[in-house]
Amino acid sequence: MKNVCLLFEIHQPFRLKKYRFYDIGADHYYYDDFANEEILKRNAYQSYIPAAKMLLEMIRQSHNEFKVALSMSGVVMEQFEMYCPEFLDCVRELVATGCCELCAETFSHCLSSLVSAEDFQIQVKMHQDIIYETFKYKSRTFVNTGLIYNDEIGAEIANMGFRGVITEGTKHVLGWRSPNFMYSTTAKTDVGLLFRNTKLSEDICQNFQGGLDADTYTSWIANSPEQETICVIAMNFDVIGGIHPASSGIFEFFKALPHFAEQKQIRFVTPAEAFDNIPSVSPVAVGHPISWDGYDKDVSAWMGNDLQHEAQRAVYSIFERLNLSQNEMLKQDFAYLLSADHFKFMSTKQGAYVPFSPYDSSFDAFTNYMNVISDMEIRLSQEFPSSVDNEELSAQLQLINNQGKEIEKLQAKIAKLEAAQKQAASAKKAAAKPAANKKPAAKASKK
Repeated sequence: MKNVCLLFEIHQPFRLKKYRFYDIGADHYYYDDFANEEILKRNAYQSYIPAAKMLLEMIRQSHNEFKVALSMSGVVMEQFEMYCPEFLDCVRELVATGCCELCAETFSHCLSSLVSAEDFQIQVKMHQDIIYETFKYKSRTFVNTGLIYNDEIGAEIANMGFRGVITEGTKHVLGWRSPNFMYSTTAKTDVGLLFRNTKLSEDICQNFQGGLDADTYTSWIANSPEQETICVIAMNFDVIGGIHPASSGIFEFFKALPHFAEQKQIRFVTPAEAFDNIPSVSPVAVGHPISWDGYDKDVSAWMGNDLQHEAQRAVYSIFERLNLSQNEMLKQDFAYLLSADHFKFMSTKQGAYVPFSPYDSSFDAFTNYMNVISDMEIRLSQEFPSSVDNEELSAQLQLINNQGKEIEKLQAKIAKLEAAQKQAASAKKAAAKPAANKKPAAKASKK
């Protein structure tokens, strides 16, 4: 029997407002709230909510045979909480069926896996925390930003304890091999590696307007070689109702999939079920980073020019100092600024897809971003003077922290002694009470 894993990615960044040079040091709020709310709500009501309700209906009508996976960034979850909490309720209903897997990723939907191993771990932990807080759910599958992956990232993911990872089925990695098998990472062969079927995914993402129907589509899967066991179809969630509006027939296409899949003995599975039940045929080495972006399937849309490299250098130049800070607002701003979208807005790559860019040019995006970073540096220097280097600052903070712990220990001892003294005084007082209250014995009467 053929297995199909259907994965949808959901992400929207916190877009920056026009932040000019003279705002540096004067205005510490960086976001275009109007655009963020308008874009999120438009996508939610045109795409996310009706698509989620459709998936719930498909699960129920199939008696829980239809299954799906979602990957939501932490920053989009925060926006849903602010602007459209009803979508999170829809996801809770999906999760409650047991037929919807929530995958882990980076909180900011960022590029930390390519830039900073330390921040990558922080980002994944932040995402796991918000998934658990919102849905009481622990993710077992990892889906990186834009399906970015290489062997080093695979090793990090394996060490974090994930059951498997999904990436792009690129020709220059797979060669003659099909993406429709279960593979494993080179770091740990018990950590599964699934490759997206690029053609079948993009037949929906890009070519749906050509009149694709569910019967034909499921036939392509059913007619693949018998030994091919798993087919991963992954796309952005706004393909349903957003990129392809309801008038295109996209909802009817998806609703018909379970019916035709059952006819052709095709089973829908979650990624975790696939990792648990389908054996790996071999490890696959991925030396250079790959992604699902563009024709080249690399990371050049985010890291392909000098503007992007300089912006990433600038934002990570404050990372070490920021970790010493107690300013939670500053840390939140840093997380929002890491979203990969900000770097994609700076792309000069021919044919690169830049979603909803608010800028007139890549240089405008770069200038705006660097102005924000300059203001963050000022805020950070107010807490930690730039004249003190990071090593010295870390040592001083460690000393202060140690002294604080010693003070806490002394305070605990004093509190314990005071409690013991109070207890002793109370016991002494209680023991003295009966003696004080005792009446003298009556004298015998004389005859």
